[in-house]
Amino acid sequence: MRILGNILWLILGGIIIFLYYCLGAIILCITIIGIPFGVQCFKIATMALTPFGKEVRNKEKSTKAVAVIMNVLWLLLFGIEIAVAHLFFALIFAVTIIGIPFSRQHIKLAALALSPFGKEIVKTS
Repeated sequence: MRILGNILWLILGGIIIFLYYCLGAIILCITIIGIPFGVQCFKIATMALTPFGKEVRNKEKSTKAVAVIMNVLWLLLFGIEIAVAHLFFALIFAVTIIGIPFSRQHIKLAALALSPFGKEIVKTS
């Protein structure tokens, strides 16, 4: 079921979301200051490419203070706009019964877009 969900996800716009995240990550990585944010964009891009069968968890060994500071900066600079876009797409997909699983994936991506530092993406079995 995961494979079918991921294939449909890619066809219904997942590849475009992935490419936008990669483009944003490359632009952020051009500057030295933007590298940590670019790395987080690449992390979100991997989740946006195939979100079915993955979940977001807190890292066990993360420096909490640094993660909080970086998440606040991320939220002020990028996070709110990205999360609102994912919530908008979640609302559009939630209109139909078939779109509900895709809506749930956009909600998962919105939560990750709000605070990506200190999080890791793990495959579920």
